[in-house]
Amino acid sequence: MLDEIRLGRSRSRSELVERTGLGRAIVARRVQELIDRGLLSEGDVGPSTGGRPPRQLAFCADAGHVLVADLGATSIDVAVTGLDGRILGHHDEPARIEDGPERALERVDALFDSLLRTTRDIPGRLWGIGIGVPGPVEFDSGRPISPPIMPGWDGYPIRERFTQRYRAPVWVDNDVNLLALGEWRSGVASGHDNVVVVKIGTGIGAGIISDGRLHRGAQGSAGDVGHIQVTDDPDVLCRCGNVGCLEALAGGAALGRAGETAALEGRSARLQAALDLHGSLSAEDVARAASFGDPVAVAQLQAAGRRVGSMLAGIVNFFNPSLIVIGGGVANSPDQLMAAIRETIYRRSLPLATRDLSIQRSSLGALAGVIGASSMVVDQLFARQVIARWIEAGDPASMPDLPLARAG
Repeated sequence: MLDEIRLGRSRSRSELVERTGLGRAIVARRVQELIDRGLLSEGDVGPSTGGRPPRQLAFCADAGHVLVADLGATSIDVAVTGLDGRILGHHDEPARIEDGPERALERVDALFDSLLRTTRDIPGRLWGIGIGVPGPVEFDSGRPISPPIMPGWDGYPIRERFTQRYRAPVWVDNDVNLLALGEWRSGVASGHDNVVVVKIGTGIGAGIISDGRLHRGAQGSAGDVGHIQVTDDPDVLCRCGNVGCLEALAGGAALGRAGETAALEGRSARLQAALDLHGSLSAEDVARAASFGDPVAVAQLQAAGRRVGSMLAGIVNFFNPSLIVIGGGVANSPDQLMAAIRETIYRRSLPLATRDLSIQRSSLGALAGVIGASSMVVDQLFARQVIARWIEAGDPASMPDLPLARAG
């Protein structure tokens, strides 16, 4: 019943009765218990449907707060949120995940401290912490496992580091799963039960919402689509150690390398000028050149889009989502990339699978990750087996050893 209210599916006792199938007396008793514990509150009288107007119920999102960090390959986003995911304070800055865990997480600590000092009216106590990183994460342990673009992070105890300092429960996940959660809860994917959210940045990954639940797989590595093999060319080496991965041809690092090659070969004066200015090229440089109509840059974005679209066509035929969301830094490129992705998906997928399929850009941009991290924390805190551990104490603050909810 708490989830029904906090996720906006029900707004009154009568709606709870209708949606849960429980008797009125049970609903009334449970609602009163949640009100007494400070998790629900009564609001204004709602519209009447023929009888006495129902009293509206609301989730007490200001009962506590959550700290979250979304670490990408080249950036850090941190935020403090309410229990409803509303961002109360936020900061983002460039960073290098390859600098290693100590340097990156020390910076996260410093940014958390800054947010707690400077954000006004932070509600309640710290209920939990959510961390996203750009690589495979074993969800049970909260540790990255052989992450291709995160040297020095393999097996690093991220959860333990933050629980020791903050004495609060901590959850860690792949950054693309958090992007998917953010878009599903607060963005363009809201209302869809089967969604694939693709992040095209330095690497390529996907978050999967299946029948209204985030699908992590058996160990937490579901959605690592950047390492699907798309060519047998032995010269296409991926940082994961394999040959022919999609990421090695269409990820942000690959686009930057292709742009440098074109510049050095004299095929693009605009890319050559950017290379002379910066000393190296990134996907953003290629996208900028494409926005000015540079034919070489446009062709590179289109080629990357076709490769990503071909991979997604296989996902569409296999999974049949109603929505594909494209996010990440490279996805902010000019329309040539999105157009190539869309055209390839619709051309290579079965007609029934694409009949009602929508393909859209991320609606939350860089904020999707921190919103998703907050949703992950709160979903875990209110999972049945977890809330049972802290409900008698009133809140989960200072309870770092809460169990993990595997589902959802």
